[in-house]
Amino acid sequence: MYSYSNITTLRSDLEKGTVSAEGLTNETLSLIESKKHLNAFLEVFADSALAKAKEVDAKLKAGKAGRLAGLIVGLKDNICYKGHKVSASSRILEGFESLFSSTVVERLLAEDAIIIGRLNCDEFAMGSSNENSAFGPVLNPLNEKTVTGGSSGGSAAAVAAGLCHASFGSDTGGSIRQPASFTGTVGLKPTYGRVSRWGLIAYASSFDQIGPITHNVEDAAILLEVIAGADEYDTTASQKPVPAYSKTLGENKTYKIAYLKDCMDSEGLDPEVRKHTQAALDKLAAAGHTIVPVDFPYLDYLVPTYYVLTTAEASSNLSRFDGVHFGYRSKEANDLESTYKKSRSEGFGKEVKRRIMLGTFVLSAGYYDAYYSKAQKVRKLLRDKTMEILNDCDFIVTPSTPGTAFEFGKNSADPIKMYLEDIFTVQANIVGVPAVSVPNGQHSNGLPIGLQIMARPFDEAGMLNLAAKVIV
Repeated sequence: MYSYSNITTLRSDLEKGTVSAEGLTNETLSLIESKKHLNAFLEVFADSALAKAKEVDAKLKAGKAGRLAGLIVGLKDNICYKGHKVSASSRILEGFESLFSSTVVERLLAEDAIIIGRLNCDEFAMGSSNENSAFGPVLNPLNEKTVTGGSSGGSAAAVAAGLCHASFGSDTGGSIRQPASFTGTVGLKPTYGRVSRWGLIAYASSFDQIGPITHNVEDAAILLEVIAGADEYDTTASQKPVPAYSKTLGENKTYKIAYLKDCMDSEGLDPEVRKHTQAALDKLAAAGHTIVPVDFPYLDYLVPTYYVLTTAEASSNLSRFDGVHFGYRSKEANDLESTYKKSRSEGFGKEVKRRIMLGTFVLSAGYYDAYYSKAQKVRKLLRDKTMEILNDCDFIVTPSTPGTAFEFGKNSADPIKMYLEDIFTVQANIVGVPAVSVPNGQHSNGLPIGLQIMARPFDEAGMLNLAAKVIV
């Protein structure tokens, strides 16, 4: 069995003939089959993956292979790949096959990555545990009694279990970083607009970003170089040039780093997570970085603001799934009204329906100003305060999550408790800044702890450079 370390070494081994893309793909398919009980994959694209692998081997032989040649990647089940099914882990999209590929997929294929399959997730990316999938939860390969986090739980589990070299998820409020923290992987949420959202099934359009989950920071940097950049199909995609992120790793720079005292003093923070976060800060201080405690008095406003705004956007975005145009249609429907009502009631899961109803409520005529309009004002307040800190400091460091991966069913009965799992991650999405979760030691329960780094908009280069220093 080939032991994958990083993209650079993989390319070297392929060129030396130590391994072939086709051989790697066959090995991976066998491993996925042996670990299918994890429920990470909803579908394996064996035929198209093997066809691509043969193409990559031919390109390698001719010296014309792309920079991701032979890299086996998985896609969260809300990222479109032409000619392949995509369902956002929902019954409402039962049997739907994508008519086009997302910009991210097009860029990966152009650099000769091999897409191995689609990965389980919380339905329509709504969840913090991957317990909301219509196709069952994903087991954490590090402890199968615990969740992988959400919503990109399948993406994180697949990388942690070695079922692909890297994967891609979407992050609306921590959906890449929280699963990365729970599985001991690296999860990167780029700046809003850094990566095209074309071909991503939208949950909340002003929050969503696609990003990689990897074994190491270098791979995350290389993959961001490939997928980032302007896109004529997405007007929110930035026109800014894409730096060579992987080339700036290891730069000998010292930074001014803020940590949020309100996060570290939070009653809900696991004492061991607090201890490991402080140890990481002490390590950075010893390396010559300046560590500054800062106040962020709006911690309690983050989650309410996030859920008012994202549910409002979800209510609008998910209105297109109606049982008329595509996907699931109720067998009990007998006219237009019953088609809408029954198809949506039966096709959507409990959590998705909860969020659609909440979003519809906050957008309704009598409550728009009281909730949605007020939340937009608070969003600006949160952004202004965050940027005030980042104008004085290079980065903000917090724990990625309040605790480690929890057992199945522990939080699912209490939506508020589950929503509070996102308390440290939603800030980056609300204000649109980049953030990354990196492994930061192990809890006494044997599960990994994550450290989150946030940066100024479009400073992924500096953020990844610091992230690499944390886990050296």
